[in-house]
This record gives sequence, C-alpha cells and structure tokens, in this order.
Amino acid sequence: MQNNKKFKTVGIKKERIDAPSKIRGFAKYTDDFYFPDMLYGKLKRSPYAHAIIESIDCSKALEIEGVRAVITGKDLPIKYGILPVTQDETALAIDKVRYVGEPVVAICADTEEIAEKALDFVEIKYKELDKVLSIEEAFEKKHVRVHESEKFEGNAHRVISLEFGDTETAFKECDYVREDIFFYSGSTHLSMETHSVVAYFDGKRLTVYASHQAPYYLHLILSKALEIEQRNIKIIIPYVGGGFGGKLDPFPEIVCASKLSMIAKKPVKITLEREEVFYNHRGRHPVLTWVKTGLKNGKIRAMHFKSFLDGGAYGSFGVACAYYQGALQPVTYKIPDYKVQTVRFYTNKPPCGPKRGHGTPQPRFALECHLDKIAEDLNIDPVDLRLKNLTEPYSVTCNYLKITTNGLKECIEKVINESKFKEKFRKLPYGEGVGFAVSSYLSGAALPIYWGETPHSEVIIKADRSGVISVYSGHTEIGQGSDTVLSYIVAETLGIEPEEIALVLRDTDSVPPDLGSYSSRVTMMMGNAAYEAAMKLKRALSEAVSEILEESEENLIFKEGKIISKNNPEKFVSLKDAIKKAEEKFGALSFSGSYKPAPILGKYKGAGVGPSPAYSFTACVVQVKVDTESGFIKPIKVWIAHDIGKCINRKNVEGQIEGSVYMALGEALMEKSDYTKEGFLKNPSFLDYKTLSMKDMPEIDVYVIETYEEKGPFGAKEVGQGPLLPVIPALCNAVYDAIGIRFDEIPITPDKVLEAIERDKKRVGPDKIIDFKFPEPIKVEPPKEDFLQNKL
Repeated sequence: MQNNKKFKTVGIKKERIDAPSKIRGFAKYTDDFYFPDMLYGKLKRSPYAHAIIESIDCSKALEIEGVRAVITGKDLPIKYGILPVTQDETALAIDKVRYVGEPVVAICADTEEIAEKALDFVEIKYKELDKVLSIEEAFEKKHVRVHESEKFEGNAHRVISLEFGDTETAFKECDYVREDIFFYSGSTHLSMETHSVVAYFDGKRLTVYASHQAPYYLHLILSKALEIEQRNIKIIIPYVGGGFGGKLDPFPEIVCASKLSMIAKKPVKITLEREEVFYNHRGRHPVLTWVKTGLKNGKIRAMHFKSFLDGGAYGSFGVACAYYQGALQPVTYKIPDYKVQTVRFYTNKPPCGPKRGHGTPQPRFALECHLDKIAEDLNIDPVDLRLKNLTEPYSVTCNYLKITTNGLKECIEKVINESKFKEKFRKLPYGEGVGFAVSSYLSGAALPIYWGETPHSEVIIKADRSGVISVYSGHTEIGQGSDTVLSYIVAETLGIEPEEIALVLRDTDSVPPDLGSYSSRVTMMMGNAAYEAAMKLKRALSEAVSEILEESEENLIFKEGKIISKNNPEKFVSLKDAIKKAEEKFGALSFSGSYKPAPILGKYKGAGVGPSPAYSFTACVVQVKVDTESGFIKPIKVWIAHDIGKCINRKNVEGQIEGSVYMALGEALMEKSDYTKEGFLKNPSFLDYKTLSMKDMPEIDVYVIETYEEKGPFGAKEVGQGPLLPVIPALCNAVYDAIGIRFDEIPITPDKVLEAIERDKKRVGPDKIIDFKFPEPIKVEPPKEDFLQNKL
C-alpha cells in the first residue's frame, strides 16, 4: 500500500538533532561524568576457563592505602539474568569460575592506579577442571558440567523441537530434496565506547549512570541482585557510544559498582578496558546448521532446520537467540510444512548473546546459500527461485506470524536491475563474481522480555506557556538516531521544527518506562507512543484555537509554529498563544501516549519469539573480486534495497543501512572470536581483532523502498538490524560465482581461500553435525483458510 501524503519533516534528508553536540564534543558519555570524592573500581578476573574457587584472601589488598572496599561473590549471592527463564548469573563468581575473564573480586579505591595495584594483592586459589570449548566438546564431554542442571543432555542449556504441519509426508511428495551443513563463527560487537558505570548510594537511594541499552530491565534486575526496592533505584543513561546488543545485559561492573558504593558511601566509577569488553562479550553465537529443503515444481514444499549453538558460560539472551534460529524463515518464503530443532549448549567461554540481528543472521546465511545451490542443481535462475516462493503481503505464516506490508518483490527488482545482476551472473572473468540474497526482520518484538499487560513504550508531552514543547521518553539512544525519530514525529504532528522541541530523556525518576533498544523496536513503539501523545496535545490546542478563530477544528492547519485557518491563511494564532488559551481552558497541558502490540496469533510453546507488529524486507547484490594469489576477497560494490515502510529521516535510514553492510562484510570476511585450547581469547583488542577499515569498504548503493506500514508511525518500519542479514550470504554466493568454490563457513579468510584453490576443493565447510537426540517435536497445525480470513 502506498501513501502519497506530503510531509514537511518526515522523510527529509537532514542532519540528526544530536549531531551538533557530538561533533563539538559537548555530548556526555558515562565515563565523562565525575563527582566529588568519586572512587574507582576494578575487577579481578579468572585466569581459568573452568575451575573451583578454593579460597579468596583479600586482606593484603585491604591494607593498601587508598583502598576503600573489596567484595567477592559472597557479597552478591543472588542469581539473576536478563531473561526470566535463565537466572544463572551472579555479578562475581561463587564457588567456581566458568570462563577466562569471569569477574571474581571487585575493588574500589581513591584512584584507578591504586585499585589496579590492589588486584595484584588479592590471593585466589583455584582447582582447575576439565573444560568444554566448542559445540562438539559440550556434547561429547559428558563428565564436564558447566552448570549443574541435569535437565538436558550434554551441557544443553535449551532444547527446541517444533513442527508445523507434516514434514515427513511433505518431503515424500517432493520431486527434489537437498541437505546442506553450514558453520557461522562467533564475533563481537566492537562498540567504540567501552562499558562504563558510575554508581552512588546516598544511604537511601542508589543512582546509576550506565552505558546501557535497556534501563527499564536494568532497573528490575539491580533491584533483585542488590536486594533494594525499585523505587530506591534511579537509572540515568547518558549518550551511548554504540551498542549493537552488546549493552543489554545487566553486566557485572554495574552490579559491582553499585554494591561498592553502598559499602564505601561514595560514588564509584568502573570503566572497562578494551580487553575486558571482549570478555564481557554477549556477541554472536557460533552456530552449526543443518538444513534440508524439498521442492515440488519449483516451489518449496517442506523445510527442516537443525541448529547447534555455542552459548558460552551463561544464558544471556540465549533462549531467544535459539528460538530465532527458526522463527523468520517462513516470513520470507512460503513454507507449507516446516520443522525446526535447536539446541544451545553451555561452554567455558564468555557468554554469547544478542549481537545485531539477534539469532537470525546464522540461519539466514545458511538458507540463502542453500537456496543458491538448489537453484544451480535445478538450473533455475536464483532470483526467479526466490520470486517464485516469496510470501505475500497481508498473510499468515505456517508458524502463525502475521505479515502486513511486504515490499520484498520491489526490493529484489530494484537491486537486480540496478546491479545488472543477470548480465553479470556466471559471465564475469574468473576471480570476479556477483551474489544475491534476501531477508526479513522484526519491527520490534510483540512480547516484552517480562510478559505482562503494561505498554511497551510510553511518552509524555508537555506544552509550556512560554511556547516550549517538552517530550519525556525513556527510550535509549545508542547511536541509531532514535532521539531524531522522536523529535521528527512530534514536530510533524504539531507543525514545528524538530530543533524547537525540548527532549527530557533516559532518567527513570523523570520519564515514563520504555523497554529499551533491541529487536529494532524503538521507531515502531516509541514512535507510536509519541504520535499518540502529540495528537492529544494537538486536539486540545485545536479546540482552544477553534474558539478564537471561529473555525471548526477540521479547518485548522498546524504549520511553521502557527495554527492557521485552512479557509483563510491570514487568520492564525501562534503556537505560544494557542498554548496559553488551551491552558486557560484545560489547565496544565500534559498528555501521555503509549504503545502495546496486538496479541500474538500462535498458542504453542515458543510462539512468543518471532511475532512483530510488522516486518521489514531486504534484498542485496554483492560484487567481489578474489585475488587468487593472496586469497584476499575485495567487495567491489554492494546494491541493497530495504523496505522501510516510510523514512522518518532519510539520512538516518541510509546511514543505518550502510552500517549494517559494514558489519556484515566484517563478519563474512574476517571477524571471529578466536580462543586458545586453554580458553583464552587470542584477539581481545582492536589491533588483533580484524575488522574492515574505511579504505576496505566498497561503494554502496542504497535504495529505500517505501510501502507505508499503517501500523507504524507515519508508515515507518525498522532499519536498524534487518539490512545486515542478506549481505553475508550474498557475498558468499558472489565468491562462488567468482572462483567456483562454496564456502559454507564464515569468515572466508585468505588462508581458507588459498588452501581451497591449491587443493582444488569445491567446498569449504563442516561435513557433519553432532548426533544430538532431539525430543519428539511439538506438533502445530498450520493455520487454516478460515483462520487466515478471520485474522487478516
């Protein structure tokens, strides 16, 4: 559906509202905050991947002049976790450590230097245990238990087995069936700002400044971990220098700084060094994937996914990531019968979690490369194969996900035409190639992490008689431009400039709740709440001005800070005067807006992961050149089209898409969290952890496809994460087009390329999966036609 309404503010290509303060250095991040008598905290971390803590002696550290407090795991015994289904962490290890870098002791002192020195005087005796450092070891070493739970086989944290329809019968009806195995290496977020916190307990209340993505959830979990009532905790989130999912968990330094402040009765700051951030991790899960697809007459008839996740030592968002391994494939393609089986294992490595795209990049990589192979087997154009199997707008998938607007066909047509894909595919010189892939993603999760009936986002708008419009919101700005989205939506509604709006943000004492920046939810949910609040104010102002101008409210236009008669533009009231009149009539002009998604359709266990108010769609073509002498792969150009619904700020949207391309290319070509056999991270620095530089980046052509999503504010959908997903498989397919070698594992490093060429390999990747015995799947009958008609 298209909406051709002209907007004054929405959709324009203009700088972000926070750009001036960031460019001039005025923007304050957590580590910029200083308070009188502030202490500095440091964490002593485990040198072992798996060991019993036999004893801890902090007496010598406490004797050092300037040391004010020392805590161990016994001071923070309450287990917690970001997901209510996995409460398996403590801020400091108790009894045993489960990964190299796990915090064991926390110290605060007058200076960072004293605190750092004091760490060396803490004496810890360990008894080293055998460890598991891979998916295979976690399954095979049954005598090693990362956690003591006996719920699942071989260190399994979560096991999922779901079947929609009857895949066994469906596969028998197919005229073509193919199976493939893939491996996706783990990687980390690489936010420019390291993790930082300043906590101050004044004897009654705790105030926490933190570089974090979800203050509402942090509020909940700190209350539990510290055994303080929520009303006695205040969270303030300054500017955040990048998150990408890496600042969502309740990290140990936040809990420890708070506890140290409670003991020392002074503010405590802990800012992690870069290496420590790598051990905090919560990055991309390494995943081994097996996929089987059956087609009949060129159409997908049945699909079966098995995914095996290396989760690291704790739960984090692991359960959600595990469910996302299978959730969104039916959003992109029509899959009548579908089985998904997933197991997430605990291992003795830093915990994995929700890196950009959550648990969807790994299965998308596998599926899009798998489909490319199917197209070649059947001698079908890979673009035509996708087009033949796309989902339709306003449809329901086999796993009960409701699709509204769907611009994927238009996205495909755009990148194929602009890149001249069909003129290049299989026709370029040896060493050069093009690849293609598509994807879909959420515009926010339909269910909150902690289930309940309260709104997911709330916004308050206040009009002052001075003429100032103030907007209060708890959403988190992590660099994605959500402050700009908020101001643009209110400005468009009230006919003023975004810069004229006063934003009051991210202080839990002052602003209403918002669940945070994750799952690409902010534009959809905060945006709708802001629009509702602004409309309430607009109606109050309209009613007041209609009396002054003797015009009906329908004949009033909000424009350029005035409320104007549509019939006679010379008749108007300034916004300032309108506010005074409305205040005389109604009293204080303060209005709230809130947003909560519609109920989900699925009723089976696990149905809560995947539903969204709307889905975005992306298509991508990548052109590469492979240097067969060095093994280096150079992306030459990327064409990417994204169904955004409607741009709120075009420059912001284009920047998000380009950022997704950057992150995707890094994961495809070089990024990997690499560990020694003892569990030490080999590359915990920007020097050793390889990622693309600016000079490595290809030319990117971005195409914004606007389908106008009626459920989104001014028609908008997500753009923060979805565009990453198709880039990785598109690049892998391009490499195959260039040199005829399938890389079914990433990253595709130069050594892998050279070895494959020298040994005349046709494929690089895993050959087998582990023999994990999944339980019988929960059987779910796909939606019937009468159900579809009723819900649509």
